[in-house]
Amino acid sequence: MAQSIPKTVKQWTIPSRDGKDFSGLKFSEESVPELGDGQVLVKIQGASLNYRDLILPLGKYPFPAKDGVVPGSDGAGTVLAVGKNVTRFRPGDKVVTLFNQGHIGGSLDQLSIQTGLGGVTDGTFRTVGAFDEHGLVPMPSNLDFHEAATLTCAGLTAWNGLYGLEGKKLLPGQWVLTQGTGGVSIFAVQFAKAAGAKVIATTSSAEKAKLLEKLGADHIINYRETPEWGAKAKELTGGAGVDHIIEVAGPTSMKQSLNAIKIDGVISIIGFVWWALIKSDPGFVDWAFQPLHHPRSPCWKPCPDGGYVPCC
Repeated sequence: MAQSIPKTVKQWTIPSRDGKDFSGLKFSEESVPELGDGQVLVKIQGASLNYRDLILPLGKYPFPAKDGVVPGSDGAGTVLAVGKNVTRFRPGDKVVTLFNQGHIGGSLDQLSIQTGLGGVTDGTFRTVGAFDEHGLVPMPSNLDFHEAATLTCAGLTAWNGLYGLEGKKLLPGQWVLTQGTGGVSIFAVQFAKAAGAKVIATTSSAEKAKLLEKLGADHIINYRETPEWGAKAKELTGGAGVDHIIEVAGPTSMKQSLNAIKIDGVISIIGFVWWALIKSDPGFVDWAFQPLHHPRSPCWKPCPDGGYVPCC
C-alpha cells in the first residue's frame, strides 16, 4: 500500500571527523530529494548501528568518507515513489538497502568499493532517502524493519566468511568457531547451525554464554578462564581442528585461531583492527601467516569490509 510523500527529511550528518567525540554530529531537516533516473524514494523505518558508524565521526574510519555525509550503513523501509525507468520496485514495496550501492555481483572492484552507504555516499540515518534501484533488494517477508536492517553489513559479512571462498564453503557436519557476541559472530552462529555445522563459540562472561547457548552453540569457551582456548577448541573436534573460524578479535587472538584451525581450514579475518594493522605494517601479514605456509594456505584475499581470507 502506497504512503504519502513528506515534504521534508530529518537526518543526521557528520560535518567534521575531528576524532574528539560525537558532538560533531548535526541534526537537520531538509527538502526531500528529487528522484533521478532509475532512483527509488524510500521511507526508512529501520536502521542498525555498526562499529563502522561509531568510529566514522571520531575520525578513526580507515577508508574514504565525504564531509557532511549522512551516516548509517544499512536500513530497511517502504518505497514511496520511483523515478523514470525503474522496473524492479513500485510504491508500497518493502526493501532493504545494500551496503555497497554499486556492487551488483561478483568480486568487489575499485569503483564498487567506493559506494558504501554512510561513508562515501549518504546512508540511512534519515527519515527518507533516494537510492538507485540496484542498491535495493526486497525485504524478507518474515522479518520486521528493525530485523531486516541488520542484514547487509553484519549478516552478509558472516555469510561471506562461511560461504565466500570457492571450494571452501561451509558443509554440514563441519566445525565452526566464532568469537564473542558481536553482530557478525551472532549471525555466523545462526548460519552455521542452520547449515548443520557444529559451533564452538568463545566469550568472556557467563551472561554472554547464555545468549550463545540460546542461539544453538554446541560448545562455549570462556577465554578469560581458558586463555589457551585454541587448544581446547581443537580438542573438542577430536584433535582434527576447526574447519572455519570467524576471526573478529584482532591480532591478539590469531595465535589461538592458528592453534584451533584444521589443516587446510579457513580463517576469515574481519574488522578494521586487522585492516589498520596490515595497512600500517604490511610485513605483519608475512609474520602472522607464516605458520600457514605449509600445507594450510599460502595465499589470502581481502574481505569486503577489511581483512583477508585464504584464496586457495
